[in-house]
Amino acid sequence: MQWCMMASEIWIYTLVSVSLVSILSLIGVVTLGMSDRLLNKILLFLVSFSAGALFGGAFFHLIPEASEESGITTVAAYVVLGLLVFFILEKFIHWRHCHIPTSKEHPHPLGIMNLVGDGFHNFIDGVVIAASYLVSIPLGVATTFAVILHEVPQEMGDFGILIHAGFRKSKALLFNFASALTAVLGALLTLFIGARFAGITGVMVPFTAGGFIYIAGSDLIPELHKECAPAKSLLQFLAIVLGIAIMVAFTLLE
Repeated sequence: MQWCMMASEIWIYTLVSVSLVSILSLIGVVTLGMSDRLLNKILLFLVSFSAGALFGGAFFHLIPEASEESGITTVAAYVVLGLLVFFILEKFIHWRHCHIPTSKEHPHPLGIMNLVGDGFHNFIDGVVIAASYLVSIPLGVATTFAVILHEVPQEMGDFGILIHAGFRKSKALLFNFASALTAVLGALLTLFIGARFAGITGVMVPFTAGGFIYIAGSDLIPELHKECAPAKSLLQFLAIVLGIAIMVAFTLLE
């Protein structure tokens, strides 16, 4: 009886979390009335904050949780596997996590290619969130928070890509939202598998940590290095530290 209540609670938390992540695909519309200068300032902070949250989520939540169940060598192997798989995905499927709006100086792949890549990315987000909730609800909440922080700047960029590719605003929102719904599919698949294979979280959690480290280190940090002004660089650093600090604070929930 208690196990059934726990299982239903995990399903509820997971589905609410991936629904929130999917709804974030609509956030791009708020950028239409912004000047490029204001948008770039907002994105500068969000990308930095997101990088810190992903690092904090990997090192203070996912890896310690996985280490409690498996030896550190096993955990390290799955973290590295996550890094390698995310590298392969980005190389061969052209999966992009770009957070800067399209411009002549910063071109993007257009239209359908972006939707396919973003759909796969959101599917993985759903897997990540569900796998975290299967370990513990506090870990799921912390992971959802890290994913949301990463999704906000990404969805702003994705909406801009679709507009640049010639989509009408309404069509861009609809297609971007449809792509985001793959997060629900990824979550449902993980919950079904997790119910049948108890050890799957021991693989998924450190694998996810590797993915978080890869996204933050290879996609977000390089974007931040494009800005070299001292004041803005200091803001980047403070936002990264703030993102890490918030994820550390989440450990108090566990």
